[in-house]
Amino acid sequence: MTPSTLQNRTLLLLLIAVTLAFFAILWPFYGAVFWGMVLAILFTPLYRRLLRRMPGRPNTAALATLLMSLVVVILPMTLLSISLVQEAGLIYEKLKSGQVNLGAYAQQVLDALPRWAISLLERFNLTSMDELQKRISSVGMQAGQALATRAFDVGQNTLQFVVSLGIMLYLLFFLLRDGASLAQRIGDAIPLDEGHKRQLTSKFTTVIRATVKGNIVVAAVQGALGGLIFWILGIQGPVLWGVLMAFLSLLPAVGAGLIWGPVAIYFFATGALVQGSVLTAFCVLVIGLVDNMLRPILVGKDTKMPDYVVLISTLGGMSLFGLTGFVIGPAVAALFIATWDLFAPQRTGGGGGYTGR
Repeated sequence: MTPSTLQNRTLLLLLIAVTLAFFAILWPFYGAVFWGMVLAILFTPLYRRLLRRMPGRPNTAALATLLMSLVVVILPMTLLSISLVQEAGLIYEKLKSGQVNLGAYAQQVLDALPRWAISLLERFNLTSMDELQKRISSVGMQAGQALATRAFDVGQNTLQFVVSLGIMLYLLFFLLRDGASLAQRIGDAIPLDEGHKRQLTSKFTTVIRATVKGNIVVAAVQGALGGLIFWILGIQGPVLWGVLMAFLSLLPAVGAGLIWGPVAIYFFATGALVQGSVLTAFCVLVIGLVDNMLRPILVGKDTKMPDYVVLISTLGGMSLFGLTGFVIGPAVAALFIATWDLFAPQRTGGGGGYTGR
């Protein structure tokens, strides 16, 4: 082994070691760092437009962009989180006190079912009301307790939340101002072909923007509409159910129907035909069409991955990273596909690389 080879390997090991150590230091605030990067990607076009209007004043343009992101994204999410915590705690207290009896609701639905449906349920031993009520009440109590516990944790970790928010805003300011030069320096250090680096960078930023602007915005609209119709119909906890519908809307083949569907069934089973019809018609015709209308505009056909990839990557991202996994999962999946598209032509002798399929 020549001294030059030994020196290169030593430098590579040192680079890997210090990089892992740096990420370990950042890990306690990975959520704040990640969302700072995501917001920087989203708001960089706005920053550049402001900078063209105030040339030579990057600090002012970055600060103005930061304030706009604060008003448009961060403050509404904070207010929504506060309302969600309050409603979650209220529903848990009602479940605990017996004001809300999920088992009794299930009994009303079963009493209204036709004979053939009851026979079908009997085959799966689902008509034993004592057992069914125990199961439903147990699930409801566990879910409510989990929500209340999370609400308590949020209250206890207020200082950590404030610190993370401060880090995210501080990082966002400098990423807006210096992001282009920082990206250039990182790109120069990566030992890849310039064309490959451009394709991977473009794919990453496109997927981040598409995921946040498309999937999350569409989910937020669907959740807001769902919460609105629940509030109009007088259903307890419209903010909570709206947020749950928004989360489920992020998952292909699942959707918000898991929330409003059982409620509509309960309305029909208890004779509330008007409420059931209004809820079903609104959710099918309005909420159901939001995805088909908004997603192509916000996401575009070229950036959409297969639904099964989005579903698996989103669930996997959530299991590893929590809420942040809604973005991390699809982004990693998209980079995985793009990297293999780059690698395949190299193995087969082609030179085209990734073509943006």
